[in-house]
Amino acid sequence: MTEVYFIRHSLRDNAAYDDMDVPLTAEGEKRALILADAFANVSIEQIFSSPFQRSVRTLNPLAHSKNLEIQLISDFRERNVGHEIADFWPFAKQQWNDFDYKFADGESLREVQNRNISALEQILTTSKNQKVAIGTHGTSLSTILNFYQPDFQFQDFQSLAGKMPYVIKMDFAENKYLTHQVIEIDYEQ
Repeated sequence: MTEVYFIRHSLRDNAAYDDMDVPLTAEGEKRALILADAFANVSIEQIFSSPFQRSVRTLNPLAHSKNLEIQLISDFRERNVGHEIADFWPFAKQQWNDFDYKFADGESLREVQNRNISALEQILTTSKNQKVAIGTHGTSLSTILNFYQPDFQFQDFQSLAGKMPYVIKMDFAENKYLTHQVIEIDYEQ
């Protein structure tokens, strides 16, 4: 069985503008350390991440504690909305209602889901029977959950807002999805 721990990034600095290079807040950095401690008894064998700074920074303490390199995979990056959105939630709801909806210069949820599932299937093929961690984003993780559990919809995506870091463990036999569970971590230490 392959165990995949999807880790949504920690708290981001909302004052930063370049989505690729958004750092973590001081509290976000603290939570990344707590996250690493929570994995003390889990034998993670490989760590993959979105190339976005907030994902990498979230996984740095875990990688250090396991003496592993973080392998960057662009396909786990955050969705490209296309341009600044004044009111995010109505846009997000429209995308969840129509997985092909997007701005001309952005990505649809179907495109995000396809690239995420493709990257995941490659990891499942090359990392059979291992425990791996994958650093990602709320939208990316939500489209992965929707792929394996189609009843995961907009309201579930919306419920993830503010849950950072957020960890879901998914179990696979070969490339066949078996189950998933939320890994609860107390960040108020």
